[in-house]
Amino acid sequence: MANAETDPKRVCCLISELLEETGIDRDKLRSLRRQVLEGMVTLCLWQLERMGQSASPPPRSKARRVHVD
Repeated sequence: MANAETDPKRVCCLISELLEETGIDRDKLRSLRRQVLEGMVTLCLWQLERMGQSASPPPRSKARRVHVD
């Protein structure tokens, strides 16, 4: 049978212990995750707006023919 002292801890357990030691509970973590995701959505919407504004390129001026000697 495996011994708890010799078995390495799983990553999820280590993260849970770290968060518990820093005082971040599940509710706070869920709130932070929501803020990050909302920020990412806002950034994407902003980028889409910018792309929509620059959809029509500015009109190009007529090309000039230049003679080279």
